[in-house]
Amino acid sequence: MDYGQRHGAELEAAARVAKRLGAAQHRVVKLDLAQFGGSALTDSSIAVPDQGMQGGIPATYVPARNTILLSLALAWAEVLQAQHIFLGANAVDYSGYPDCRPEYLAAFEAMANLATKAAVEGRGIAVRAPLIDLPKKEIVKKALELGVDPAETVTCYQPDAEGRACGVCDACRLRKKGFADAGIADTTRYQR
Repeated sequence: MDYGQRHGAELEAAARVAKRLGAAQHRVVKLDLAQFGGSALTDSSIAVPDQGMQGGIPATYVPARNTILLSLALAWAEVLQAQHIFLGANAVDYSGYPDCRPEYLAAFEAMANLATKAAVEGRGIAVRAPLIDLPKKEIVKKALELGVDPAETVTCYQPDAEGRACGVCDACRLRKKGFADAGIADTTRYQR
């Protein structure tokens, strides 16, 4: 999703990973949430916090982002007659976003199975977040076990033009800690 985020590094990374994994299709949907603002990720007048986790919902929370993204995924799943929607939400080592919690995902799945032709016709859709309960160190291990090169992925909130991670935002701090806790060398390209 190109939702008006500060950078295109994650879009480029997604395209590379999809190609490497042999995805049948890779699409980028453009939906400019920056027109609403309200988040350091979509509004350049709001600074990306770089002092570490401060508690509460951070300035990097994008209002209703997962609801919007899941709704679009739900529409595509219906067209494809898919039975599952997968997302990488995590509720263990995360920034505190309310739309990354298991109860939110369960509520969205319940809504999806009330509001779709597929569900009414008996083809329910399940929302799955296989990383939801894993600490970052386990996510790092799982990625390597599955052959995902972490250096190909982007979690940083403000990578530079070359796609290098800032190294100081919450996402970078959580990523670094995950590698350290797993005892695995971090191959992420950092600016600092």
